[in-house]
Amino acid sequence: QVQLVESGGGLVQAGDSLRLSCTVSGRTFSSYKMGWFRQAPGKEREFVASIIWSAGTTYYANSVKGRFTISRDNAKKTLYLQMNSLKPEDTAVYYCAAGPAVSSQMTYWGKGTLVTVSS
Repeated sequence: QVQLVESGGGLVQAGDSLRLSCTVSGRTFSSYKMGWFRQAPGKEREFVASIIWSAGTTYYANSVKGRFTISRDNAKKTLYLQMNSLKPEDTAVYYCAAGPAVSSQMTYWGKGTLVTVSS
């Protein structure tokens, strides 16, 4: 059974940095992509960043490009999201997800971790 468990969320001030982690258990994702999504209060879930696990190719939403960095550690089976220069509008529940690299869909989802950025 595949499990994705996020950690690292919390309350920070605008301009601060935070690193989210997503630990994978149950399988390896060599042919998968993994990503981060977020859902702010009253809004739909949106894409933040993704990475092709084997190649390391990354993609970002325009709203976070230049501030956030997605990365993975194969040995630790962990996905990261380094978030710098945080803004109040980054406040959301952040979800880790995984899906086949050849598909536009995500198959597995974590339960999320809350990031709150105060002004």
